[in-house]
Amino acid sequence: MAGPVTTLNLTWTGDLTFAAQTAKTAFTLDGHSTAGPSPVDALAGGLAGCMSVDVVDILRKGRHPITALATRLMAQRAAETPRRFEAVTLHFVVGGDVPAEAIERAIQLSRDKYCSVWHTLRQDIAFTTTYEVIP
Repeated sequence: MAGPVTTLNLTWTGDLTFAAQTAKTAFTLDGHSTAGPSPVDALAGGLAGCMSVDVVDILRKGRHPITALATRLMAQRAAETPRRFEAVTLHFVVGGDVPAEAIERAIQLSRDKYCSVWHTLRQDIAFTTTYEVIP
């Protein structure tokens, strides 16, 4: 049995800009990163967002008192075309009195099981996660 289907329609609006429309939202992609994120920036945001959603959801389901989450993604791209991601580091800053073990477990579950964006990317990307807690 197949899983859910994601659809996205792009309409070229001029220069390197496209209007993107999904079933629930609209946004702009811009090859120059001025009217909206570039496709690569959108991919980076998708990865950081996917794991961040997972981490918050897992910590909340575990009844941990998370009060904030900030995530920073740093991605090294290849020097030559197609300049794909070769290494990615995600750093999570967790607010609240959340035990380190719970954060580590949430990050690991997201990476190993839940984050569909990560599992869609090439698995030879060097991928590192770090975190800190701000009570």
